Amino acid sequence: MAACQQNETEAPRAETPEKASAAKPVESALAFAEVTGDLPPLPADRDMMQLQVALERLGFSPGVIDGKTGQSLTLALKGFQNANDLEESGELNEATKAALERSPMVPATKLVKIPAGFADGPFVPDFPKDAADQAKLQSLGYRDLMEALAERFHTTPETLIALNSHDTAIGAGKIIVVPNVADVAAPSIDNDERGWVKTLELLGVASDQPAIEKIVVDKSDSWLRAYGADNKLIAQFPVTTGSDHDPLPLGNWTVKGVARNPDYSYDPKLLRGADKNAEKQLLNPGPNSPVGVVWIDLSKEHYGIHGTSEPATIGRAESNGCVRLTNWDAAKLAGMVKPDVKVVFQA
Repeated sequence: MAACQQNETEAPRAETPEKASAAKPVESALAFAEVTGDLPPLPADRDMMQLQVALERLGFSPGVIDGKTGQSLTLALKGFQNANDLEESGELNEATKAALERSPMVPATKLVKIPAGFADGPFVPDFPKDAADQAKLQSLGYRDLMEALAERFHTTPETLIALNSHDTAIGAGKIIVVPNVADVAAPSIDNDERGWVKTLELLGVASDQPAIEKIVVDKSDSWLRAYGADNKLIAQFPVTTGSDHDPLPLGNWTVKGVARNPDYSYDPKLLRGADKNAEKQLLNPGPNSPVGVVWIDLSKEHYGIHGTSEPATIGRAESNGCVRLTNWDAAKLAGMVKPDVKVVFQA
């Protein structure tokens, strides 16, 4: 049994993609103001950051933006090459460089001022490991400001430290160097009972995403590709897909619905490695939920596509049968899908 084990009757449905895409920009206390000034040079071991930023802006996510080469960057390059009718080498060759240069290139990093609304949290500094203790929390929120900043700029705390310094202060009004992820306008959504607007702002994700007709998840290469009309590749994300114990269920499925900021039904009897004597728990939503900020429910019972509390593990660690993405990639995908979108799980 897949460990994701969400029940569709327990995973609340949030606003539809159509409502979200019709949203109007509003003033926000969570907006990061870009600051002019001299940017420090990239650390020597982070020289791929501009490429990662460019690929993410074009829809081909490298997962965490850390400036390093690796499997996720290679996959992002292959996706971009596929969409541009180039050989899928995964290498930054001359043809790929020329295709990238058709879009405006931006610096790898930028200076931003941390807004007070973002710095205020709330945070959960002593985040418990036990599900029974997690069930007592009002929200499975970020542990601290550093973790929240890392998710907002699609990176890791270690990368933020490398771009700044161990002595750099963080807090309201402080200026820091961050990966140059695209700015997005804060949306306004009617009947936003699940707080999805704030989640999108905390993740730096736009509500207006292109509509897709099909999702393909590749088990061997650990990618998810989203296709629009005429089988056009629109976006690609790195994913973690199952394990030997809970393999990805190969075959053809469909999207049944999308739960934004879902509750999580913890059932130890369905979880490999869990204490079978422990009690069931209903965990409140939050970015540190076992399914992150999104649950995309599939026609395969107990299986879904969802976010994660550990973005740096995507494409590296195993999952319990379901398909995991970073929270920001899951939020983007949630804006693209609707019920009855085709989903193919292939070897």
